[in-house]
Amino acid sequence: MVSFFTSSLRSLSRTLLVFCLALLASFGLPVLAVQAAQWDAETLTVAGSPDGIPVTFSEAEFKAGRKVFNQSCGTCHAGGVTKTNQTVGLDPETLALATPPRDSVDALVDYMKDPTSYDGEYSISDVHPSMRSSDVFVKMRDLSEDDLRLIAGYILVAPKISGIQWGGGKIYF
Repeated sequence: MVSFFTSSLRSLSRTLLVFCLALLASFGLPVLAVQAAQWDAETLTVAGSPDGIPVTFSEAEFKAGRKVFNQSCGTCHAGGVTKTNQTVGLDPETLALATPPRDSVDALVDYMKDPTSYDGEYSISDVHPSMRSSDVFVKMRDLSEDDLRLIAGYILVAPKISGIQWGGGKIYF
């Protein structure tokens, strides 16, 4: 009797598990289709220079940029938020309103080489990781010009993928 009960319980457990997995798969497929639709040329195209000349990144470049960003910048800027100063994030509006504007690949690369305050008045390379201060901020030592370009591309494309959550901080999470 105990054996029959045990085998019946095992059979029921397997059936429930298969049902749950099938249910998850059926709900997960539309989500994957939506994510795949985000990787079009329009989404991956951003301003390459301050005068608005566009540049299009590939999906592989975006993913490489995300990896380098997370390794080098993600400690302080996870999700586009600036943990040390929540009034200045990496969202498109904040980048565009900086002096000089930092809403293009070239402008962000320039910033990562020699960062300035948000109003552009003075250098902050002593307190913000940069190529100029790579002797102090060791994560910057191994970054190439292409790595900086990929990071900038990731920062500019991420809001198109994440929406308002990029740079939104706690209010969206």
